[in-house]
Amino acid sequence: MQKFVGMGVALVTPFNDDLSVDFNALKNLVEFNIENGTNYLVINGTTGESATITKEEKTAIINTIIEVNNGRLPLVLGVGGANTQVVIEELQTLDLSNIDAILSVAPYYSKPTQEGFYQHFKAIANATTKDIILYNVPGRTAKNMEPATTIRLAKDFKNIVAVKEAGNHQQQYYSLLKDKPADFLIISGDDDLTLGAVLAGGSGVISVIGQAFPKEFSRMIQLGLEGKNKQAFAIHYSLMDIVSYIFEENNPSGIKAVLKNLNITSDKVRLPLVPASDDLQIKIANFMADFYN
Repeated sequence: MQKFVGMGVALVTPFNDDLSVDFNALKNLVEFNIENGTNYLVINGTTGESATITKEEKTAIINTIIEVNNGRLPLVLGVGGANTQVVIEELQTLDLSNIDAILSVAPYYSKPTQEGFYQHFKAIANATTKDIILYNVPGRTAKNMEPATTIRLAKDFKNIVAVKEAGNHQQQYYSLLKDKPADFLIISGDDDLTLGAVLAGGSGVISVIGQAFPKEFSRMIQLGLEGKNKQAFAIHYSLMDIVSYIFEENNPSGIKAVLKNLNITSDKVRLPLVPASDDLQIKIANFMADFYN
């Protein structure tokens, strides 16, 4: 599972002014990340506004990224949801031949029990031979998948190879790292807690901020994996403010404001999201000006 060690990035979906998908910006974003140290790409995650992407757009986005990537980096595709059967049907009908793993978010809204989480992912694991990265993000799903459930799934299914843990709770990382099978990866989904998780034994991150600072953030992860704490924390501290800013209002409006500042994408998002406020845009612009001066 070395292909998922390091920094993956949860790619945004760039939009034109009319809110159609901006495929040219998407190509530029992918190339920017490949050229600057990103280790793998995550397509159609929550940061990619998957909730408002049509089936046809999703197919076009996948095909565009596959074409631009041209086999250079591993690709992870978001396939998840609250309806287990629909997730299974999607897995069985999508062309996954160029996809290295799927990222499957814990069911949202329904707030299942821990047994419900287990049975949901058991059904998914039995429906595909692809590697599966679980995604625990209680801030979006309204229910935490507890470490014991994650570890149970890791032990019971060979194709469940990792978890993207985004509970924003350091102790939960420690519980996962303490009890996980030797070859199971704990991947951070919290940009602000990533370095601490890596230094404790984690395998890296699926990052939001990383797609705007791929060189710096991937370097921080590599230093952390090598146990070079002092150098890694120097980068962590240099990016602390911008990591806080991008999540201040909502994701991905914050990161799109950063990418707009870099002239990579627009800051357009689809309702019910709205672009970052003027005040936040100013804070981001000031940070970027200081960072590059």
